[in-house]
Amino acid sequence: MVIRELDSTPSLATLYPKALLGFRKTGSSLPDTELVRTGVTVDPAHLAAYNTVCGFRLSDELPVTYPHILAFPLQMALMTEPGFPFPLLGMVHVANRITQHRALRLSEPLTIRVRAENLRPHERGRQFDVVSEAWAGDDLVWVDVSTYLRRGSSSGSSSRRDQLAPPTPDAIWRIPGDIGRRYAEVSGDRNPIHLHPLTARLFGFPKAIAHGMWTKAHALASFEGRLPEAFTVDVRFKQPVFLPGKAGFTSWSTPEGWAFELWSKTKPHLDGTITSL
Repeated sequence: MVIRELDSTPSLATLYPKALLGFRKTGSSLPDTELVRTGVTVDPAHLAAYNTVCGFRLSDELPVTYPHILAFPLQMALMTEPGFPFPLLGMVHVANRITQHRALRLSEPLTIRVRAENLRPHERGRQFDVVSEAWAGDDLVWVDVSTYLRRGSSSGSSSRRDQLAPPTPDAIWRIPGDIGRRYAEVSGDRNPIHLHPLTARLFGFPKAIAHGMWTKAHALASFEGRLPEAFTVDVRFKQPVFLPGKAGFTSWSTPEGWAFELWSKTKPHLDGTITSL
């Protein structure tokens, strides 16, 4: 593994043009590189804006999804490098698993580490993981595993899925049409599929769709005050949430913690579990 420490946080304004220019990239292996940025701090105003967009209360404790925002520029930098085998645009975020070993505070500086690993077949192409870590000193305090799908031919096996009926919702989400643009402002994720119907149509979507990480964060906001300090939250992203939209959210307790789902009529959008460590 080649460790490359960055002197500054990568600029998303320069990375997006690189993503557009890299649409012809091909390859068969992931780079053996880990990007590292030390001394990463949180801007209180930015944290407050993120909490407002996602539905978290204002606090000096970071929501478990917030460090994903700190790691996102490094993720982008890694996936737009010349040696990365797939074009960034067109990849599908299919799952995200975050483990928090303890609560993170606004005031503590962090070291962020990002690498790609575990390239493997998928029934609709190939998938891989982008692993992001947050360290406080010598302690690993937070790990994020984002699984991406590169659609195409594959030798991965296909399995038949039973059609399930949606559960009775505990709450109805009324999702505004501008949530993609609002989340893009606080996350830096300005993928065109989230911003406007016209740009979403360029990638095959009839309307703009919500960010998967916004739906995960908004779901977790409903558990505030009930989460342990150390836990894992594992989510699979399913059908896209078109904007504006309405969806039913359901949660229930399990022996390990909680489970939750998001549906629109008969269309599943997300399912997840929260497990105490």
